[in-house]
Amino acid sequence: MGCWLRLLLFGGVSLRGGGGASVPLGGSRVLVCRRQLSGADSETLKQRRTQIMSRGLPKQKPIEGVKQVIVVASGKGGVGKSTTAVNLALALAANDSSKAVGLLDVDVYGPSIPKMMNLKGNPELSQSNLMRPLLNYGIACMSMGFLVEETAPVVWRGLMVMSAIEKLLRQVEWGQLDYLVVDMPPGTGDVQLSVSQNIPISGYHLEEPTKFKKSQAANHNQPSGAVIVSTPQDIALMDARKGAEMFRKVHVPVLGLVQNMSVFQCPKCKHRTHIFGADGARRLARTLDLDVLGDIPLHINIRETSDTGQPIVFSQPESDEAKAYLRIAAEVVKRLPPPLKV
Repeated sequence: MGCWLRLLLFGGVSLRGGGGASVPLGGSRVLVCRRQLSGADSETLKQRRTQIMSRGLPKQKPIEGVKQVIVVASGKGGVGKSTTAVNLALALAANDSSKAVGLLDVDVYGPSIPKMMNLKGNPELSQSNLMRPLLNYGIACMSMGFLVEETAPVVWRGLMVMSAIEKLLRQVEWGQLDYLVVDMPPGTGDVQLSVSQNIPISGYHLEEPTKFKKSQAANHNQPSGAVIVSTPQDIALMDARKGAEMFRKVHVPVLGLVQNMSVFQCPKCKHRTHIFGADGARRLARTLDLDVLGDIPLHINIRETSDTGQPIVFSQPESDEAKAYLRIAAEVVKRLPPPLKV
């Protein structure tokens, strides 16, 4: 038992004297640890802590039929993460028509994929009692929004949310997918950790604080990576950095950053204004030794097409905005590890 744990369990506070001896307080004498942990002891303690923390976690296994998983996340809400996830999924399919693409919305409290993909209704059940995704624009979609009323709030505690995430991950019949794009909720909380712990998406192991290397021993990993979406604004970038660091801590490779709402161009005079700041994501990417996958402008067409359920990559594929998503999709594919054979 560690000395600090003994102090907590048995009470009393010890003030260390000049030589590290214990000082009696309140009539009791407590023992103060004087020995510094060696490197080996520290590593053993770290491994032991990892074992304890992993108890009770769901067993990791790949999603059946899915070759590669792409997690789209942000540390902060309102930066266009879901819009990016939808158009990224469509762009992956548009860049290579031979690829089958799915879209999983795990934002339990605020699912937006049904509206953006113009989908309504409940999923059918297969003979094996699995939910069948809804299909539109050639993309297989699953969301909590298909399972609850559109206007009904999801008022659940953490355990219920985790159960719902487990079902969305494990009880969906995806068929055979080349890419599954996962739209995460904002933040770095339970859902992000649950997805990371349910799917063995750590196709790399952490070699350095900012670099990942493919693990030759990880035979059962589901190759994938995370895409972090942020605006150039400093406040958004602070949370984007937390998101990137969270994925690194759980050994999920960060494929790069998407700088959304990067610039606004006046449709009349063509003057360009950096409403949220200029190149903030690029500065953050250099700090984290990551790539910027691309810039998405602040444009009314992106907003209008998303609100009407006609994503811009589908409805206006020749527009500059759609081409920006197509380029980002190509950059994402370049950085993905080789797919699993399924």
